[in-house]
Amino acid sequence: MIRLGADEDFKRQILRGLRRLRPDLDLVRVQDVGLSGSDDATNLEWAASEGRVLLTHDAKTMTHFAYQRVVAGFVMSGLLVVSQDMQIGQAIEEVLIVAECITEGEWEGQVRYLPL
Repeated sequence: MIRLGADEDFKRQILRGLRRLRPDLDLVRVQDVGLSGSDDATNLEWAASEGRVLLTHDAKTMTHFAYQRVVAGFVMSGLLVVSQDMQIGQAIEEVLIVAECITEGEWEGQVRYLPL
């Protein structure tokens, strides 16, 4: 199972649901590591240093910074952009599928979108 990170604006209802269904899920929010209010580039740097696929709803700026990291040759462990329009239950289910089915490093340098 992969390690996940969540940016500051990721929906709390989804995070609570993920933790309720999979208490063993390795999921850390940026605010849990002192990065409240940090910018996208900093969040992506933290996720890369921790080997975490970062969860976000920000399809505009976060993806831009993710692709910048890849082009510059920096590690980008993966970015999973979850549509804000997804129902909470569907988002929880699909994030769990991803977390359980991909292997560590498989999404390095990639941006993926939910719904699948």
